[in-house]
Amino acid sequence: MHSQTFNFFFKFFKNLDVETETIEKAGSKLKLMELESSQVLLHQGESQLYGYLIISGVLRACYFSDIGSERCKEYYFQGEMSFLYSAWLTNSPANYQIDTLKPSKVIRIPLEILNSKGWQSAKLNLLKQQLLYKEEKEVFLLLKNPEERYLHMVKYSPIWLGRLNDVQLSAYIGISPISLSRIKSRIKKTSKEFKNLT
Repeated sequence: MHSQTFNFFFKFFKNLDVETETIEKAGSKLKLMELESSQVLLHQGESQLYGYLIISGVLRACYFSDIGSERCKEYYFQGEMSFLYSAWLTNSPANYQIDTLKPSKVIRIPLEILNSKGWQSAKLNLLKQQLLYKEEKEVFLLLKNPEERYLHMVKYSPIWLGRLNDVQLSAYIGISPISLSRIKSRIKKTSKEFKNLT
């Protein structure tokens, strides 16, 4: 593996308090993958063996029903690790499919690494991050109206707005693309009126 790629992996797990020697020993188990758009990394119903540290691109976790409808529960961006926590912790089949939304470059990491002794700090820190993120997402979905959700993303998740189209963004917010378009128009109009007053 190229040293620059390994350094990306190294820094990610060093920030999760894993010892240098422990991280270096994992190098031979990693695989760099350069992926096209819509490439499946984990099929719904399969056992999950790997997580994917994103160097570039966008991954997503989606549920596909028997009638072909699609519900995306999460998007993953550069510097994030994509895998399903519940499938990992319970060793159960994946409820969602993980695939690439855009051409992506990732480091494939065997999840068995995170269950080994030297990686417990990483496991604990990842679980802490996930718990906080889930609580923030509950506030986002339950305590904010659609316009507040959109404004929250404008302020705190601008990368989402740059990488996702209106159909994907509106589905995540929980509204139709038409409703999102109306919200954008209303905000734009309000912003212009405010500027005219100042």
